[in-house]
Amino acid sequence: MNKVYIIIPFVGILIFGGFYMNFEKGFDARVAASKAKEVQEKKDKALLEQKNREVAYAAAMKAQAERKIEREKKDAVEQKKKDDRQAAEDKRERAFSDRNKLTAQVRSLKKDLDEVQAEIKKIEDEKKTLVDEQAFLKTYVKQAESNVKYYYDLLDKIALAEKARADAAAAAAAAAKKNS
Repeated sequence: MNKVYIIIPFVGILIFGGFYMNFEKGFDARVAASKAKEVQEKKDKALLEQKNREVAYAAAMKAQAERKIEREKKDAVEQKKKDDRQAAEDKRERAFSDRNKLTAQVRSLKKDLDEVQAEIKKIEDEKKTLVDEQAFLKTYVKQAESNVKYYYDLLDKIALAEKARADAAAAAAAAAKKNS
C-alpha cells in the first residue's frame, strides 16, 4: 500500500505533466495568436476609425460649406429685407415731409386767398361807393346845371325887372319933372 501512495500521485503527476506540456505548447501559440489577433483588431479598428474620421471630416467640410452657402443666402435675404425696410422708411419719411410741406403751403395759400378775397371785397365795396358817387355826381351836375340855368334866367328876369323899374323910375322922375 505504500507503493500505491507513491504510484498514484506519480501517475497523476505524469498525466498532469502530459496535459501541462500539451497545454503549455499550445498556450504560448494561442496567447501569441490572441495577442496578434488583438493587435490586428486594434490596427483594423484604428484604420476604420481613421477612415471614419476622414469621412466625418469630409462630411463636416461639406456641411460647413453648405452652412456657409445657406448663411450667405440668409445674409443676402436679410440684407435685402434691411435695404427694402430702409427704402420704405426713407419713402415714408419723404412722404411725411412732403405732406407737411404741402400742408404748410396749403395753409399759406389759403391765407393768401383769404387776403386776396378780402382785398377784392374791399375794392368791390370801394368800386360800388365810387359808382354810387359817380351816379350822384352826374345827378348833382345835372341838377346844378339846371340850377345854373334857372339862376341865369332868374338873373336875366331880375335884370329886366331892374331895368324896367329903373326905366319906370326914370319915366316917373321925368314925369314928375314935367309936372313940376
